[in-house]
Amino acid sequence: MSAKNRIEHVIKHNLFVQKIYKLLGSLFFRFLGFFIKTDDKLVLMNGHGFKYNDSPKAIFLKMKELGYLREYHVVWALKNPDDYSIPDCNVVKMDTLKYFIVALKAKYWVSCVNIERGLRFKKKNTVYLNTWHGASLNYVGNAVNGRKDFNFNHVNFFCYNCEYEKEFIIRDFNVLPSALIPTGYPRNDSLYTCSNTKIELLKKQFKVPKNKKIILYAPTWRETLNGGDTYDLTPPINWALWKKKLSGQYVIFLRTHPYTTRLMNVVFDDFVRNMTDYPDVNDLLIAADVLISDYSCIQLDQSILCKPQFCFGYDFDIYRKTRGFYFDMEKTMPNGVIKDEEQLIERLLNLDYDKECEKTKKFRDEHMQYGGNATVECIKYLFGEKKI
Repeated sequence: MSAKNRIEHVIKHNLFVQKIYKLLGSLFFRFLGFFIKTDDKLVLMNGHGFKYNDSPKAIFLKMKELGYLREYHVVWALKNPDDYSIPDCNVVKMDTLKYFIVALKAKYWVSCVNIERGLRFKKKNTVYLNTWHGASLNYVGNAVNGRKDFNFNHVNFFCYNCEYEKEFIIRDFNVLPSALIPTGYPRNDSLYTCSNTKIELLKKQFKVPKNKKIILYAPTWRETLNGGDTYDLTPPINWALWKKKLSGQYVIFLRTHPYTTRLMNVVFDDFVRNMTDYPDVNDLLIAADVLISDYSCIQLDQSILCKPQFCFGYDFDIYRKTRGFYFDMEKTMPNGVIKDEEQLIERLLNLDYDKECEKTKKFRDEHMQYGGNATVECIKYLFGEKKI
């Protein structure tokens, strides 16, 4: 792991270091802000993993489609800006002095993670929309052991999907109840409008044989267990067994969490394909016939499509003790928690597709109440065209 990532890990998990970092950094940028005039037409955006993605991307593209870019100017903050060419906006490298100057100058902030990098320097007249990046099954924010640094009580608008979320968003992110907007996530809007034609086009694009179904395997990110040395993912999977049993019916698209730095124990071929860097996860969800995950919000996103899903919790007992869940996962998930890969394979080989779709629909109806027009609603809230 890089020195920068080690430093980030220490800042996140050492309360004393957090306090010093926040105090000194916040004071510096608040002071600097007195000398930087706000640009009422400037919008600063960043995505998940500080890439060009997630709900801020959906908002940017919709602003472009609706003509907002004739009035407003967008700057995208990116971890590696040289990797992107984004029409109709400028880019800035995350965590540089230039980035913080743009943040102090912009009247509008749009993020699915954070803008201030753990600091507090937002001006009173800055409008901050935080879409967040996923409804949660596992503990998040200040509910996570060692994390007491989430404080979004100055965010103007914060998206949520379902009434059950409100309690823990307010408690674990310290969001004011008055800032909550029941929109769902802009990134999920396209899942509400997908068609069979779209599915077939994507399968053709991915060159999937017509006699094969797609399994999307998308495990969540694991917090480091080795002091921040790595964020490796090493699932105890016998890929040779999976190939022997499943390759006659399926291909597997493997997509790891953006913060996972290495893919361990996997040899990619025509059966297991590496989709971690594919830019649009919604395309993968739409194309896939079945989702396998564990404790990731992608299971909630995928439930919009009402397709079969399985929670493969090979480390469930350990994860429940070290991280924890908002629900009784074994009762809440459409198929409970499957801990054994051979049992999972057997379920896939004997899949009752329609029955599984009904299970997922029930799960969706209980956990994803809002969504479908989130992008337009968020834009209206951001620019004052809609009030809470």
